[in-house]
Amino acid sequence: MVSLVDELEEHAGAPCRVGIGTPGALSRKTGRIKNSNTTCLIDQPLQADLSALLKREIRMENDANCFALSEALDGAGQGQAIVFGMILGTGVGGGIVVNQQLLTGLQSITGEWGHNPLCPDGPRCYCGRRGCIETFLSGPALAADYARRGGEPTTTAQTIAALAEDNDPLAQDVLSVFFNYFGQALATIINILDPHVVVIGGGLSGIDALYSRGREAAAPYVFNDEFATPIVSNINGDSAGVRGAAQLWPA
Repeated sequence: MVSLVDELEEHAGAPCRVGIGTPGALSRKTGRIKNSNTTCLIDQPLQADLSALLKREIRMENDANCFALSEALDGAGQGQAIVFGMILGTGVGGGIVVNQQLLTGLQSITGEWGHNPLCPDGPRCYCGRRGCIETFLSGPALAADYARRGGEPTTTAQTIAALAEDNDPLAQDVLSVFFNYFGQALATIINILDPHVVVIGGGLSGIDALYSRGREAAAPYVFNDEFATPIVSNINGDSAGVRGAAQLWPA
């Protein structure tokens, strides 16, 4: 990373600022990584180490927060007052941007809906608890449920969705369960935050049925006479997290 920054500065002819998105969050008490599903990072002083190596201030934020910031500033949530950026991929995460300002909260856990309990006796999560939303709505969770019901263990979430579109009965059953859980989990976000838009990113964001069946599954649980919240796919794609990390610095 040091050589990369040196090369960029030489090319730009000016000093570079560095922003980094990472799984997990920085503890306000210790400055070390916590809550990361990349468990080897937990309790590591990553920000301090990189700051020392690069000899400059480093701005570091949760990767889902970086995604949310990018989509709120110049992506699918641009111009909206309250944006919830939702990650459905290897894990389940989220970030909240209000009036173009990222919310991080007292304990740096704002938006971490993936570790709300959905089913107390559900699968064990890497965090040590059982039944977290992530154990039902992540890509690996969807694939594991498919395998548990007799499907090929190496089948990906995206392939399961495609099989369901082709009327495969097992894939359809698995997705029905998935969307039921998704609806309950999404409605909790809507009822608490009432965002102007929910922008979905991560590997599962390409599943088209999320924006129709997923929305329909949430509607009965939304505490209102209508479910008006737009649920949309991201615009900035795989670059959203990188863009958001850069946008931790003012333009």
